[in-house]
Amino acid sequence: MKLNVKAFALACGIIWSIGLFLLTWWIIFFEGTTGEPTIIGQVYRGYSVSPAGSVIGFFWALIDGAIGGALFAWLYNFLSTRFLRTPS
Repeated sequence: MKLNVKAFALACGIIWSIGLFLLTWWIIFFEGTTGEPTIIGQVYRGYSVSPAGSVIGFFWALIDGAIGGALFAWLYNFLSTRFLRTPS
């Protein structure tokens, strides 16, 4: 079975971006906004635990998740054709 690379990439990007967005709002709800640097903020430029930072993080995570999903699906398709051939 082959994975559709574009569909898998889009699905991964959407899941990762919504997850980061909701996690940011979860932290804002319970602890409030902070100006402290975060580990994710070091990778995603402009991200912080704030309403504006959650939107910036959403778009970074969408791109990051899509690239990661595309690489994973491509590698899966590549390896599955090499190692999972059915004997004739």
